[in-house]
Amino acid sequence: MNLSHRMLRVCLALAIAVISGVSFSHAAAKAKQIYSETADAHAEIKEALAKASAEHKRVIVVFGANWCFDCHVLDDAFHRPDLASIIAANYEVVHVDIGKGEKNQDLMKKYEVPMKRGIPGLAVLDGDGTLVYSQKNGEFENARALSADDFREFLNKWKPGA
Repeated sequence: MNLSHRMLRVCLALAIAVISGVSFSHAAAKAKQIYSETADAHAEIKEALAKASAEHKRVIVVFGANWCFDCHVLDDAFHRPDLASIIAANYEVVHVDIGKGEKNQDLMKKYEVPMKRGIPGLAVLDGDGTLVYSQKNGEFENARALSADDFREFLNKWKPGA
């Protein structure tokens, strides 16, 4: 076997390894269950509001689904150390599963997050349940295109006392 054939085999092997790695990491991210398909979203929001009120925080309600790639991107961003510290100090986060668009639509309507604008969709509530912010224009629908600064700006803008 000559050198060019060996090089070709090595290049093909590397290409397959890279493609497999990307597919595996994408599949692993999707396998994470952020949104409980059996949770009572109304009860979870009520519990988060009680805790937020007692701790002088706000509640971020994140409407999404486990199949949604951008929902995973948003969740990963919220777990970055620099953003997680802002969230821990100022917010309770509730993930509300929308299934394939048929679940918890009453909550999306109540918090004025239009399904037609895509997911993830966010609403920010005061501890007393007052709607402070609702995503009306799909601001987080393409979370993969947002920077850490975009997420930080959002969190700082809507935290209590901001």
